[in-house]
Amino acid sequence: MTTLVDRTDTLTRDALAVLQPGFVGTTAPDWLLRRIGEGLSSVGLFGRNIVSPGQLTALTARLRAEREDVLVAIDEEGGDVTRLEVRTGSSFPGNYALGSVDDVELTRAVAAELGRRLAACGVDLNWAPSADINSNPSNPVIGVRSFGPDPALVARHTAAYVHGLQSAGVAACTKHFPGHGDTAIDSHHALPRIDVELATLHSRELRPFREAVSAGSKSVMSAHILLPALDPDRPATLSPRILTGLLRQELGYDGLIVTDGMEMQAISAVHGIERGSVLAIAAGADAICVGGGLADEDTVLRLRDALVTAVRRGELPEERLADAAARVRALADWTRGARGAASGPGAASQEGTAPGAEIGLTAARRAVRVTVGRYPREPLTTAPYVAAFTPVANIAVGDETPWGVAAELARLFPGTETGAYADAAVDDVLLAAGGRRVVAVVRDAHRHPWMSQSLDALVAARPDTIVVEMGLNAAPPRGALHVATHGAARVCGVAAAEAVTGT
Repeated sequence: MTTLVDRTDTLTRDALAVLQPGFVGTTAPDWLLRRIGEGLSSVGLFGRNIVSPGQLTALTARLRAEREDVLVAIDEEGGDVTRLEVRTGSSFPGNYALGSVDDVELTRAVAAELGRRLAACGVDLNWAPSADINSNPSNPVIGVRSFGPDPALVARHTAAYVHGLQSAGVAACTKHFPGHGDTAIDSHHALPRIDVELATLHSRELRPFREAVSAGSKSVMSAHILLPALDPDRPATLSPRILTGLLRQELGYDGLIVTDGMEMQAISAVHGIERGSVLAIAAGADAICVGGGLADEDTVLRLRDALVTAVRRGELPEERLADAAARVRALADWTRGARGAASGPGAASQEGTAPGAEIGLTAARRAVRVTVGRYPREPLTTAPYVAAFTPVANIAVGDETPWGVAAELARLFPGTETGAYADAAVDDVLLAAGGRRVVAVVRDAHRHPWMSQSLDALVAARPDTIVVEMGLNAAPPRGALHVATHGAARVCGVAAAEAVTGT
């Protein structure tokens, strides 16, 4: 006979099981280990938690020493969004670069190598790939995280990425369902809205997710966006019509549904994270991602208690919470089997120690596009002045990861100097450059009028200026040489430096 104590214990464990919290530090705090022992089934890792592959391997081993089946998740898209290499820049170009090459076997190989490195460090769930279609070039949060603007291209590369990542034993998490590409607001700050007809959503936004489901993506992440054609009242993360009706029933998806970060303002500013989490589980989500900004024990306990209370009050069916927890545990079982089929944690986890380690640089080189201007092209042969026009990074990318070409040009040409600019200070650039040739490095110049004005003025004053665009290549080419890298990963900077020097 089930007692009240037994039911309470089950509810508490199920409520802990559906949470994917983060924490602060490079070692697991005591409170996290304690909660894992009590039933917490997932842990999310961010750049603040990672110093090196060896440290990460030790961290994941410590988590699993508490319980073998804990899911260790990470937001490692490669390209501009990296956690493994947050301090140096990624060894892999991101989706936009891969989409520009449009070689699905290359995408699969890049994802497989990235997955191998994650698996070697003990990570088994990756919140990637982004299957969003970049239909709005002014989108402030997706941009180069998308494979491109064409639904068919995005669909085939999403499927290839899922296959590659999961071939290494790491579960993919295709995001942000049902598509975040046609938004003009960052959901970290407010609730975006996509006002298009249902037919457009099916032919455009949903196409990559259908491919991801067919490819066997082990998880899908919901978006905090309002799509009135699907649900005029609730954002996707909180919508039964979207998560259960569309994703589960219409698309036939049976894997884990993970929410985007519940502390993001699109949800927390309207509902609060406790109420938002209850609504998300009730709508059909199985795991609550929280910890990018809130990363403490109090948050975990508040969410656990909110879910248990909602069940007791009849606001959340007990069977729905149990089903969500079961899906988390089922994915954990899959990852345990996948880890067992791969080499043990720590094997070949350092860059360059396994076959395929150069695939990232190869892909970045293939993604570079060079346009020669009217000024005669002359390769860079002496130490230049690198002017980096730096926009504010979105929260998903972060501002702690270095980007640009200055480091690589300084390696090739000792004496290279650089300056960072956040407004139209062309006179300052010319003064600092002196007689040196100028390499102007930009990121999404089309979205920042001050950046476009700076480039126009700089090229007018110095026609031999080389322009390197490391964001969306959506503005007209400028300069004697215009180099589009289709992303700002470290390897994209290396490929750009090779292009401007002719090496």
